[in-house]
Amino acid sequence: MGSKPILHRDDPSAEPLVGNIKVTRDDWLNVAMDVLVSDGVEQVKVLNLAEQMAVSRSSFYWYFKSRQDLLDALLSKWQATNTAGLIAQTELPAESITGAVCNLFHCVVDPALFDTALDFAVRDWARRSGTVRRMLDQSDTQRLNALTDMFLRYGYARVEAETRARVLYYMQIGYDLAQLYEPINQRLSFVRHYLFVFTGVHPREEEVEAFQSFARGFWEGRQR
Repeated sequence: MGSKPILHRDDPSAEPLVGNIKVTRDDWLNVAMDVLVSDGVEQVKVLNLAEQMAVSRSSFYWYFKSRQDLLDALLSKWQATNTAGLIAQTELPAESITGAVCNLFHCVVDPALFDTALDFAVRDWARRSGTVRRMLDQSDTQRLNALTDMFLRYGYARVEAETRARVLYYMQIGYDLAQLYEPINQRLSFVRHYLFVFTGVHPREEEVEAFQSFARGFWEGRQR
């Protein structure tokens, strides 16, 4: 980690700085999230975070009662970002099951909907904490239930819906964990085939093209 402050000032709804206040609660959370993802929960320490932001650690206690209070806030933010984001995508309207899965695929592309690095950081954290393990298990169950409900809405029998939900969910976790870094065009060339494997239904060409256009536009925009 570098010595320069890591502040996220790009949110127009962020808390304003008033008087002698140099950082906000969101700043502490954002830097703590960065450290959690890059270095693990053991390095999420008040002094470490204060040094990252070049502020006194005493200001931490304006916003949090303790380090545990901060860790609880990180878990709440993870759930609000990843679990809630994934479930929301499964509930979006679509004319077909393949269109619904394309909606879900947006989570793979946009970290604002689902932050993969954060999810892996929490999974690593769960290996060291029974409390976090229980929260992760609950979150995984909620996500799988949402995916199962998505398949059920398109007429799948329950056992098939549950099976396809698991195949889709666990395949994506494994895919991300493998960190293949394959070229974008190569990855997108498999979209229609993935959709068929996951659903048993051939996707409409316009669904495939719409998702490919979204993904290319997003990735190209991030490279500018």
